[in-house]
Amino acid sequence: MQLNLPDKRYYSIGELAKAFDVNASLIRFWDKEFDVLKPKKNAKGNRMFTPEDVKNLQLIYHLVKERGFTLEGAKTHLKEGQKKTLDKFEIINKLEGIKAQLTQIKEGL
Repeated sequence: MQLNLPDKRYYSIGELAKAFDVNASLIRFWDKEFDVLKPKKNAKGNRMFTPEDVKNLQLIYHLVKERGFTLEGAKTHLKEGQKKTLDKFEIINKLEGIKAQLTQIKEGL
């Protein structure tokens, strides 16, 4: 899944909900359920997600929404092999980006 987010230090929950095309309540729920997400909270109590949190959210989204893991299965998967899973996920993301670029080139011919 390719996200169209600008390079920033922090992202609001609304920005992420729009980028992932999910409700903000789902991201709040995942924040409570998954220990890898550690957003900062501002003075008003709004969650502010770092780029590292965004990567973790992408991984959670991939496991739960795209691969069909249960929440418990995704938690276990993240705990047991987080580094391996993250490496595979980054490779898949890069390949999807290359595929999109090649498709654009093909359409331009």
